[in-house]
Amino acid sequence: MDIFKTVNDLFAFIVPVADFLWDFPTNIEIYADIPILGRFPFSILLLVGSGILFSVKTKFVQVTMFGKGLRILIQKNTVNTGISPLAAFFLSSAMRVGPGNIMGVTGAVSVGGPGALFWMWVSAFFGMATAFVEAVLAQIFKEKSGQQFVGGLPFYGQKLLGNKRTVGVALSLLFIVYALFCIPGQTFHLFTALGSVAEGVSDSTYGRQSPLYFIIALLLVLSVAVTVLGGLKRVTAVTDRLVPIMAVIYIGLVLILILFNLPLLPYFFREVFAGAFNPSAIFGGAFGVALAQGIKRGLMSNEAGQGTITMAAAAADAKHPCEQGFIQAIGVFLDTMIICSMTGFVIVMAHIWTGEAGVDWETIKASKLSVYLTSISHLVPGQAFDRVATITVSLCYALFAFTTLVGMIIFAEISANRITKSSKLSLAIRGLGAFVFVPFGALAVLAGLELGNIWYISDLVNIVMVYANVPLLLIGFGLVTKSLQHYIATNGGAFSGNTIKLETNFWNEDGPKIISKT
Repeated sequence: MDIFKTVNDLFAFIVPVADFLWDFPTNIEIYADIPILGRFPFSILLLVGSGILFSVKTKFVQVTMFGKGLRILIQKNTVNTGISPLAAFFLSSAMRVGPGNIMGVTGAVSVGGPGALFWMWVSAFFGMATAFVEAVLAQIFKEKSGQQFVGGLPFYGQKLLGNKRTVGVALSLLFIVYALFCIPGQTFHLFTALGSVAEGVSDSTYGRQSPLYFIIALLLVLSVAVTVLGGLKRVTAVTDRLVPIMAVIYIGLVLILILFNLPLLPYFFREVFAGAFNPSAIFGGAFGVALAQGIKRGLMSNEAGQGTITMAAAAADAKHPCEQGFIQAIGVFLDTMIICSMTGFVIVMAHIWTGEAGVDWETIKASKLSVYLTSISHLVPGQAFDRVATITVSLCYALFAFTTLVGMIIFAEISANRITKSSKLSLAIRGLGAFVFVPFGALAVLAGLELGNIWYISDLVNIVMVYANVPLLLIGFGLVTKSLQHYIATNGGAFSGNTIKLETNFWNEDGPKIISKT
């Protein structure tokens, strides 16, 4: 398998570049010496600062319109073009609710202590406003492509920067690279999870060269191909089913663990709130560690401000652009405030870092999966339920990875519409994802390789997207506030581009889009 090593070595230069951009300017001594502030890279300050600005300027839309967003979600809608607001919500959740909800939170608590959860909640609260802004812009500048809507970062980026086609194409290519190179990593997560399920069921250990792993590889390629080759409609049909199932199962399992360990709840809240401002020496003892870890992991999990969820917001057949904004804000709430918090409950209540669980913390803390599974084992009552809990969590982990994987491919396809609306390019994107990048990830797993340099490509493109997207949100924020003012003044009345004195592709051409309710 020398070809894998060659490919991995080819991308070795990515690692220091990605690390530098993510850490800048904390990797500059003068800045790093500043108390507290010196622990925060510019990317995090940009994301949090813009979230605070959007919250204040919209009079905390994430709070005032939360109930309205929920009511829109539960409405039964018949759509003629695109997908329903609820389907768009599940599609975006398929991307948000991923392996990071388990591994990211575990990493944040392992490094920053329980207090990282508090700051994760804070970042998510302001991130909800950011998600609202980018979703509204995605709706304002969406376009029709056959019987579906396309839009998102490449579309509003092009329009906001003088309608320069080169801008739209560049942003589209950026996201396509990001999405496709994330696929091998998600494939690796799937193998890890499904392997754990099989081992838990059979009480056996399987090597990567075993027939089981070859069967997993074959089924994975086939299931992804069948799903994505059916296009947006088939992907949303899958996410409509899987997202609620995986969320309910995961939340249900953690709630059971909480009930079994109810006396530990006061400990959980005490550690989270105390650790937010005065973390234990085990985690460095510095206030800034918990704060930095919580904010960074929270924003990376819910993806607010990165522009990577905007394709789902644009795909919805909404009556008013703001409605999809309310819904996307709820998506951040679901991802961080609920699902990430569930993971936090498990890690904090088990408190294995204290040594009370009879576990050598220094030995396992480097492995996020080991920390998480060990925490579950410590909380479950008895060996029988231990196996059930481990299998259930592994299954949820697999579902998280699968929905993220298919979401990546379909979002890349939507993004490619900024380059050309030709069906040939769309099919090419689906084919590359299903028959090149998924098999590549599968073969790497079978070869026993981690390919760390390949995974770093997504880290690099992710930070570039933050720097590309947030300035665009600031530029287009005036259009968002005008749209919100119109929504409030008319109670969600008919909207068109003329409402905000802007010529748009869809809202001007087709006029206000009314969804018939059944």
